[in-house]
Formats: sequence, structure tokens, C-alpha cells
Amino acid sequence: MKAIAVDVDGTITNQNREICVNAINALRNAETNGFPIILVTGNVLCAAKMVSVMVGTSGGIVSENGGYIQTRKKNLVLGDINKCIPAYNHLKSIYDVKKTEFSDIRLSEIALKRTIDVKTVKETVKDFDVTIYDTKFAIHITDPNVNKGIGLEIVANDMGINVKEVMAVGDAENDLEFLEVVGFKVAVANADKKLKENVDYVTKKPYGDGTAEAIEKFILKWINHLKIKIY
Repeated sequence: MKAIAVDVDGTITNQNREICVNAINALRNAETNGFPIILVTGNVLCAAKMVSVMVGTSGGIVSENGGYIQTRKKNLVLGDINKCIPAYNHLKSIYDVKKTEFSDIRLSEIALKRTIDVKTVKETVKDFDVTIYDTKFAIHITDPNVNKGIGLEIVANDMGINVKEVMAVGDAENDLEFLEVVGFKVAVANADKKLKENVDYVTKKPYGDGTAEAIEKFILKWINHLKIKIY
């Protein structure tokens, strides 16, 4: 592996979206030892960028579920929000749905507060050209032509590495596509059942502690083993 891709909410945080100190330490240790961290999230780019700067990640960002990405070379809006607007308007004409805070600054999708069952959302907008994701923190109306996996491949290519050389960690249904494209797949203990069934390793610990566990087990221990052999 040459890089690590991690989701943010529920993966390097706890259930309250509070950043996990153990996860930060593991991510920083990986960066220090030459493994760039790529953030892959449903958050808006500015929020993801703040996390990137404060944690110290250098691999690039996939935000808005793949709809808006920042590579080491460029920013790209990949999703078409004009597909999402009619679906949202139709949903709102039937149910009292509300956008999440700062949803209006999203460039490629619409995010809703989880005040409505996701199955109801999917059924209501099934005739529209959109995909619905439930990240456990918000419900996202997205362009079906983009996802986290497509965004991650572009970011990895701009880093000069193959996406199969990336270890990825996630927890929710919107993480499935980006875990599918990488070389080593990890789900934290709190992850969706479907995600757990399609990975190489499920951590014993939940949330950010699980991500720290995976990085320690598969990256940092390997680095330390090499150092011991060299000396």
C-alpha cells in the first residue's frame, strides 16, 4: 500500500461527530512515515479542507460523495446539482424536509436532515435521475454518475499511484463504492452490515478508534517491522 483513504463522519470521529484523538495520531503517524492520507467524505469541500489542514493530511480530498474533489493538481466539480434540484423540490412538495446547515454551498448535491426515513425518500424520488445515500448523519441527493470511488480514482491518479495501492476505511453505505476500487478494504466495527460483508477486515473497535486500529495493524506495524530488519 502507498496511501490511505478514510471517510470522516463515523470513521475518524465518534457517533457525535467529535474527532477521535487516536485516529488523528494514527493518521499523522502514517503521514510522517510516507503514507499520504486522502479524505473521502460526504461533507462540503470547505469542511473537509479544514479537517485536512488541522489533521495534516496531504493526499487530496473527495467531498460531496465524489461530486467535488480536490487533487494535488486541481479542483473538479464532477456532480450535476441540476439533477438533484427537481428531486428535492418534488420531495419537499410532499414532506416537510429540511436541508442540512450549509447545504446551499454544496456544488454537486443536496443534503437533508435525517427527519425523514431514507426509504421514504428513495421511494418518493425513484423516477428522478438521482441516487440517495444515508450517511447516518444526513441524507444526500446526488448525481448517479458520480460516487466516492470515481473521485478517489482521480485523486490517486493525480498522486501518481494506482488506486489498488490504497487502503481504505469507511462505515456507511456511501463508502461502498470507494472501498470497492481500492486494494485493501476496511470497515470499522460500527459500519453498515452490507459494508462489513464486502471488506477484507472489520475492526474490533468502532468509529475513530477502529480506524486507528487498522492503520496500526496494517501500516504502522509493517513500517516498524521493516525498521527493525534494517537495523
